[in-house]
Amino acid sequence: MTYKDRQEERAILVGINYPGQDEHETNEFIDELSFLAETAGAVPVKRFIQKLSVPNPATFIGKGKAEEIAQFVAVNEIDLAIFDDELTPVQLRNIENEFQCRVIDRTNLILDIFAHRARTSQARTQVELAQYQYMLPRLRRMWTHLERQRGGIGLRGPGETEIETDRRIIRDKISTLKEQLKKIDVRMSTQRRNRGKMVRVSLVGYTNVGKSTIMNLLSKSDVFAENKLFATLDTTVRKVVIGNLPFLLSDTVGFIRKLPHDLIKSFKSTLDEVRESDLLLHVVDISHPGFEDQINVVIETLKDLGAATKPVIVIFNKIDSFTYVEKDSDDLTPVRKENYSLSDLKKTWMANDRNQPVVFISALTRENLSELRKVLYEEVKRIHITRYPYNDFLFENTEHLSADTP
Repeated sequence: MTYKDRQEERAILVGINYPGQDEHETNEFIDELSFLAETAGAVPVKRFIQKLSVPNPATFIGKGKAEEIAQFVAVNEIDLAIFDDELTPVQLRNIENEFQCRVIDRTNLILDIFAHRARTSQARTQVELAQYQYMLPRLRRMWTHLERQRGGIGLRGPGETEIETDRRIIRDKISTLKEQLKKIDVRMSTQRRNRGKMVRVSLVGYTNVGKSTIMNLLSKSDVFAENKLFATLDTTVRKVVIGNLPFLLSDTVGFIRKLPHDLIKSFKSTLDEVRESDLLLHVVDISHPGFEDQINVVIETLKDLGAATKPVIVIFNKIDSFTYVEKDSDDLTPVRKENYSLSDLKKTWMANDRNQPVVFISALTRENLSELRKVLYEEVKRIHITRYPYNDFLFENTEHLSADTP
């Protein structure tokens, strides 16, 4: 069943405004949750945000807010409540009893999107393992019969069974899937070794920042690109030649805030492409109001993958969509990041980091694409020369590089 085949579900979004988090930042987080919900095929009807120091261990939100949401759900025929944080099995059960509608958390929502996006057997195996690992501690609330399939966001995949039988079946299934992924790891490692010593470059970044579009431009290939979250799950590798210099370029799954830990573990063979790369192209959507937070998420994820020390080129993409709010001369309020113009940003730390090259481009309009090619050429050449020191005579002239260079 595809998203288009099933009836759209009316959903509400629920999040917490934690101490030290301003309302603007909280709204950005809920905006992202809304985009996730839309990607999954839901229709966000209303959002509820409550200020709390810590989540309520029983219902995540406070009793009064829970009653308010329950009343809204009853009056407005809401099918689904989506929470921006991972819920415990107890919280899930209590909230469903209160709301009298289905409840899923951010992790379940992301898993559902991954289940829909998975195309290859490798990706499907990776997603299925993460689903079962998420499902195992939540069986009492979620399932009664493994054989009976149900539709709806967050319910795609494994099915239902009696609780005790279900636990045994799922543990066995998890073991089987792990063995399958071990074989995939071996096969993928063999494929990477067979590529020889050619320089390997990986596109990394937050989801939906334009990595696949840049991949298509640099490699002249036709990788699937869409303005949706997680359009790419499977790693795509293409040979690219800039000037007289060949290298391998890979496009990988996008990162996201609170990316489920089980999903990272399941996608080990896919993310090994990042670990074993010689150079990372960190793509950033500079038009996104929270792009600095997205940069930090990517940096932290790279640390988790053991790839934080690799050479990096930072590509600020979507400069064609960049907008800012110009402050009036009599406006005495503090300058916020949305008041910085693109010219202002190019003068800040992000454009003058001595440790890594920085390029501002638009993959859509191809603006500054020639600059990206030149920077990429120089970085790949530097790595190539260290690997093949007798080939440096090949790189004496780079003046021929242009936006039209293949």
